[in-house]
Amino acid sequence: MMSDHSHAQDRFYADLPVFTEFSGVAEGGSYAPLPDGWILLAADIVRSRDALAAGNYKSVNMIAAAAVAAVLNACEHTELPFIFGGDGAMAAVPPHLADAAGTALAGVRVIARETADLDLRVAAIPVGDLRRAGADLKVAKLQLSLGNNLAMFSGGGIALAEKILKDPERVAPYRLRDSDGEMATILDGLSCRWEPVPAEHGHIVTLMVRPQDPAPEALAGLIADLDHMLENDFSGAVPASAPVRRTSLRFRFPPSGLLREARTVGAARGFWRVLSRATLEALAFLVAVTLGRRVGPLQPERYLDEVTRNTDFRKFDDTLRLVLDLNVSQREALETYLREGEAQNRLVYGMHVSRSALMTCLVFSIEDSRHVHFVDGSGGGFSRAARDFDVRAAAAARHHAPAGDGDIRYPEAAGAARQGR
Repeated sequence: MMSDHSHAQDRFYADLPVFTEFSGVAEGGSYAPLPDGWILLAADIVRSRDALAAGNYKSVNMIAAAAVAAVLNACEHTELPFIFGGDGAMAAVPPHLADAAGTALAGVRVIARETADLDLRVAAIPVGDLRRAGADLKVAKLQLSLGNNLAMFSGGGIALAEKILKDPERVAPYRLRDSDGEMATILDGLSCRWEPVPAEHGHIVTLMVRPQDPAPEALAGLIADLDHMLENDFSGAVPASAPVRRTSLRFRFPPSGLLREARTVGAARGFWRVLSRATLEALAFLVAVTLGRRVGPLQPERYLDEVTRNTDFRKFDDTLRLVLDLNVSQREALETYLREGEAQNRLVYGMHVSRSALMTCLVFSIEDSRHVHFVDGSGGGFSRAARDFDVRAAAAARHHAPAGDGDIRYPEAAGAARQGR
């Protein structure tokens, strides 16, 4: 029988209060430390820049999203904190779900290799071990819409876990091997049916930016500066700079990503079964949207409105990770601000600019409005922004470190550039 303490630990994230304005990420009271017994499951595509150079942007995003889908399905949709990083993902699970979730994530490594010719690093790192290594892992919960929440992280635990994941020696005790997984990993809900989302204002900017001062006030100031600079309520539900809006959504029949979805999700369910079902669902969606009428559980007006709100174009894990649709003057103002902040050692940033965004979806129930949509800049947005960030962070560390002292405030950032993505 589960003790009251164990039950409270397992319910930790589900019972965490939500905040509804993005500015809440800068409020220390929004965060609570994950229990030591929880496990952080981490996945990252090896040599993702090679895959991006070959034009496999959507496959990279699909496998990263599959890592989240696999964990959530293995945990029977228990509410869990996760973050999508474009070429990788992380999710934290309570102790009693760790084995099932780890097996599912190891299965995604098999699926990645067999269906997309991608090599996936996967590991299960206890939160307590991250703390003993000098980091913390705190989590807050941003409500996108009722029943759909997005985790925000602080304390340096995510960055440390990424560093461990990419270090062959440090990751050895935590690595999940192929023998721990199986091709039967369930990826229900994972879909790839929206076409690339064009930049309505001209530029899709994928941005990673971190204040050098870790105090909440520095982050609050950065968000306030973005509000002013972009001349809209950046912290609101769907600001004008959001890359996904009703006017920017693009859908065609059949969807260009349909075969990719069938190969990935069909690894467990069967290719033809998934393809036929996805084709029928896509056709039903087209009919519903064209006629503006309900088809089965799909109410097109409600669903499309929810899609615009349930995207992860703003998130935080000690670093702001943003995908923004900006016009020329906004982009120029942002670039000036970032360059000046870097020169004054107020911030570190990495950026990638493209003409469109890509969207990969987890749709567990249209009827119950349970769906979230991962957004990345096309052309490898987050992966390329992260590479830029790593180079700039390492340069800042060399420039500002005292003579004879190689330490920097965020040591895990400098190491990432050397280890590669």
